[in-house]
Amino acid sequence: MIYSLSFIPELEEDTINGYSWYEEKVIGLGEDFLRVFYALSDEIQRNPLVYQKVYKDFRRCLLRRFPYAIYYRIEKDKIIVYGLFHCARSPKILKKNLRIRKLKNP
Repeated sequence: MIYSLSFIPELEEDTINGYSWYEEKVIGLGEDFLRVFYALSDEIQRNPLVYQKVYKDFRRCLLRRFPYAIYYRIEKDKIIVYGLFHCARSPKILKKNLRIRKLKNP
């Protein structure tokens, strides 16, 4: 099956925050962060069922080299990415953010 991939609007802020933090540490590291994120987004689109469910219908894909994870759901022939979160986040806050984002972006 061919899936379409979409990102909710809040994901832009997640991505910019990660990029900015790494770019401030070492010039070019933010670019590497974005490259890894987009490469894994393509991988998710090709093989979305490879990654396990971690909270209700949300699946998680860990970024290589960076302590971040992409959270997404599969809805029929669509993959919707709901978040790019640092792995040190509290699981309670993470679940709350995913619930809120799902309600805001049905």
